[in-house]
Amino acid sequence: MQHQLSIQYPKNWLDALQLTQKSFEEEARMAMAVKLFEMKRLSSGMAAKLAGVPRVLFLLDLHRFNVPMVDIDEEELAEDIINA
Repeated sequence: MQHQLSIQYPKNWLDALQLTQKSFEEEARMAMAVKLFEMKRLSSGMAAKLAGVPRVLFLLDLHRFNVPMVDIDEEELAEDIINA
């Protein structure tokens, strides 16, 4: 069973953004998925599924939202290198 989320928005937004309804809604889904991924609420696979795109495409598209694919600090990276 799946749930559905419905969001209302003014029709004039499409003209203002110069987007079709389909492209605006795809962009909105992607934006929500990226934000939930950035907040560490969803894995990249779950976020990609929410966005309706393959995981690799989702990861490659993160730069458009200024979100890194991997979010670790220098200390975590140094520890990972030591433990490798």
